Amino acid sequence: MRVYQGLNGWILETGSQHFHLPRNPGNLTAREDLYEYLERLAGELTPAEDDIPEDLLPPLENQEVWAAGVTYFRSRNARMQESKSAGGGDFYDRVYHAERPELFLKATPHRVAGPGQRVRIRQDSRWNVPEPELTLLVSPGAKILGYTIGNDMSSRDIEGENPLYLPQAKVYDHSCALGPAILVSSDPLPPSTEIQLEVQRGRSSAFTGAVKLSEMKRDPASLVEYLFRDNSFPNGCFLMTGTGIVPPDSFTLHRGDEISITIAAIGTLRNTVE
Repeated sequence: MRVYQGLNGWILETGSQHFHLPRNPGNLTAREDLYEYLERLAGELTPAEDDIPEDLLPPLENQEVWAAGVTYFRSRNARMQESKSAGGGDFYDRVYHAERPELFLKATPHRVAGPGQRVRIRQDSRWNVPEPELTLLVSPGAKILGYTIGNDMSSRDIEGENPLYLPQAKVYDHSCALGPAILVSSDPLPPSTEIQLEVQRGRSSAFTGAVKLSEMKRDPASLVEYLFRDNSFPNGCFLMTGTGIVPPDSFTLHRGDEISITIAAIGTLRNTVE
């Protein structure tokens, strides 16, 4: 089952039907029993006759968005290459092979774009890329409740200049997008699940790529365990799990590009660059 956040509240989709959820369900996305709660509502509510609206909000409430880095071999190679001139190439190799993952705060709610909204590239950067990522919805008790699509917008030249500049390369207004829905499931996604990326420029495709979850080095449950060490999330959180799709060094995003990220079980997250 999937839940969307519309302008007028949450919408539950299950099978070929969808339902408008009660106006004030509390912190819906922080419920430890979210799957069971939605199952119960699907049996009690009357199916809606209208369509799911196109103008959706990001599927979060009060949660912070965190991110994991260098969780795919392709990302490790790209980070090493971009930081080589700064003498930090082996830094990312050590991160990739270390027991402890790289984790960082990506966005607070007001910095997050939803489906159809605009994402931004920094004015002081000349090399910017989207990073399509499976994103976990995690409860206050560190339970993985569901999955959505995330876009971790990144300024590769800033991070490549010095790894300590990562917060500036990663964290700014609308540097993050989530959506279109949360896949609420009691089971993990299969390793064969594919993440697909396309960047459309005008009438042509500027870049396409794909990666399967089986190529991720880190286990999502392990990432959550490290994130919750000596850290509390009263409203739960979202955790991006890293990217395995890296455009060539010659590619950078342009204003007006349309970014489409697809995970079949969740949908397609589309955003335009400003």
